[in-house]
Amino acid sequence: PGLSYTWIFNDSTLDLQEDGRRFVSQATGNLYLAKVEPWDVGNYTCAVSSSEAQRRVRGPPTALTLRGDGVMGEYEPKIEVRFPETTHAAQGSSVRLECFALGK
Repeated sequence: PGLSYTWIFNDSTLDLQEDGRRFVSQATGNLYLAKVEPWDVGNYTCAVSSSEAQRRVRGPPTALTLRGDGVMGEYEPKIEVRFPETTHAAQGSSVRLECFALGK
């Protein structure tokens, strides 16, 4: 609780509110990119903040490159669901459960 995830692209914080192709899960911190374009190539760094600890930490950068042949192979659809066995919520609070389906 109290963790917040942001991603930095080539030393600039990603503005995801105006971009429907990219999404950061606040449950896992994962960055999802749909329909990668040439301008998406670069270095991505995850930053994790804790309001409780009043601290922000950056991970090492990860480079995204495009394959020259444009072929990634065939992948069978994969569905991942990771929910805790029990989710607790206070009356009147909001709860978010996330589910993602990946595949080509």
